[in-house]
Formats: sequence, structure tokens, C-alpha cells
Amino acid sequence: MMNLEKEIREQPEVLARVLKTNESALNAAVEAIKARGDEITNVIFAARGTSDHACIYAQYLIERFVGLPCGLATSSVITKYDGKLCFKRSLVIGVSQSGMAKDVLAVIERAKSCGALTITVTNNVESPLASAADFHLFCDCGPETSIAATKTFTSEMYLLAKLCQLWCGCEKLGSDLDKVPAAVEELLGYMPEKVLDHVRRYRFMEGGVFVGRGMTYPLALEGALKSMETNKLRMVGYAISDFQHGPLAQLSNRNVAFVLAAEGACLDDAKLVLEKLKPTEAETLIITDSDDFDDCEFVLKLPKLGSDTVSPFLFAVTVQLLALQQTKVRGIDPDVSNVLNKITVTK
Repeated sequence: MMNLEKEIREQPEVLARVLKTNESALNAAVEAIKARGDEITNVIFAARGTSDHACIYAQYLIERFVGLPCGLATSSVITKYDGKLCFKRSLVIGVSQSGMAKDVLAVIERAKSCGALTITVTNNVESPLASAADFHLFCDCGPETSIAATKTFTSEMYLLAKLCQLWCGCEKLGSDLDKVPAAVEELLGYMPEKVLDHVRRYRFMEGGVFVGRGMTYPLALEGALKSMETNKLRMVGYAISDFQHGPLAQLSNRNVAFVLAAEGACLDDAKLVLEKLKPTEAETLIITDSDDFDDCEFVLKLPKLGSDTVSPFLFAVTVQLLALQQTKVRGIDPDVSNVLNKITVTK
């Protein structure tokens, strides 16, 4: 079994233990956040690549449940332009699987110098980022050797979601999060073969798009990234709201549009974009937990978690499986690349 597949299948186990591993750190971090009260007026995330997508997921959660605006740090303002950003009233969260990202570290160090409260999330307790912040959350994934990050991604999402839940005190969000490990295990029991049946049709695809909105937007970004880095395909992830403003025109009958349609507030947007995709002649594959698409020809049906706050974990694993199964039908080893490294250190 290739490393990518092995690490995808480890996710139920990782998710089942990561909150226990971090219980004390999570509670201490939330206590410190609450102690500052209204002093914290916003949340800034610093991350790259897959970790960036985990942060966008957390951005939606915190804005919805805590009510504070969130943003992604422009690290180069600090590292390249020597910008003196003031983070005094911010909660600053740095996320990096390896903990080696120098630009993320620079944001955390700048934030601490301003008196901001800082949290880091890594899978390496001995990394520079692990010791740089006021609080560190450990992904506890074990070694991740595949070039494409999978179990570290969902672990980051889970830790950030739990941080939000403890901060806002929403019991339903807590109970929904408790269901995630078992739901991911259920998904992995049947989805690999379902995905393989579909991707055989796409063996000679030239490229395409992943589209989603709201809680599925970061998974559209992640789906495109996974297909690019494993299969060398020209894929782009879009918010459905942006996709209609021009990018729709790029598609042809040599492309595939993967539509992430989560039950919830943005389901109608997925239905709308499916109508707009018809004139492009691109094939569409709907990934959904909704019963509204049961009559459609090309659908991957997810287990029901009852909330679009936590269904993104199922979308995350499904887009990982799409990338994995594409490598099998295209004859590609996803664990080897002549241009990508597992750890990318940006400055």
C-alpha cells in the first residue's frame, strides 16, 4: 500500500485521539482567550498550502460562532518589506504541519512582540513553531511521509474547530465534532471503491475545477491542490460565487467540474452552479451529503452528519481519495516527485 493511501486510512484513528492529546492545551488556550475578553477584536491566521486551507475552514467557524472577523496574514509584509504590523488586539494562530515555516514563525514572533496572544498548531513538538507561541496544539498524527498532506490536514481542522467550540461554548458544535471520527471511518469503508468507479472515466482529463461555497470553499481549494500535486493536473479551486465571474468560461468537454454540495445554507448555490455548468460540456461530479441529487447520474454520496460545520471533514477525505484513485488509474506514484518536497520552507 502506498504511503498516501495508508495515511488517508489512518485518519479515523488520528481524529479519535487528537483532542485527548490536546485537552489541557486547548482548555488553557481558551481560558487565556477569555481572560482577555474584549481586548481581542480579531483573529489572524498564518499558514501556507494545505494548512492555509485548514485555517480558512476555521475562519468560517470562528466568524460564525464567535463573531470576530478573521483574516490570513500577509507574511511577506514582515519578512520581505520589514512591515511593523500591530497585532496587539489580535489572537494570532500559526499553522504548519512541519513547524518549519519561517514566514509563519515571523508572524508569530512579531505578534508576540506586540503583546498579542499566540497559538501554533504543528505535527512536530520539537519544531521552532512549537516553542514560539504562548500555546501549542499537537496534531499527534505520527510521521506523515507522503508528499500530499492528508491526516495532518484533518487533524489541524479538528483542533481549530475544537478551539472555536470551547471558545463559543456551543454544545451542538461540540456534539457534532464528537461524531466526526466514526463518520470518517464509515466513509472509508465504502468510498474508495465508489471513487475508483468514477475516476476511471477521467483517466484522460486535461484539468478542471473544484467548486464550493461557505464551509466547502476551503475543501474546493484543497481538492484542487491534491489533484495538482499528486496527478500533475491543471486544477483550480473556486468559491462558487467567484467561479461565475469569469472562470466558468475556461471549461470544455476535456475538463471535469467537481461540485461540493453540502446540506446547509449554501446548497442552493451548488444547484445554481450545476445549471450554469451545463453549456460548458464539462462533465460534473457532485460530492454531497444531501438527498436532493439522488436522481443525478454522477454523484458521490457522503454519510449524513447533520451539519455543514462538520461535514467538511467528509468532503476533505473524499477529495483526498479522488486524488489517490486518480494516481492508480493514471499509473502515477503519488509518493514520489522530482519537483516537490515533503517540507517546504518559505521565508
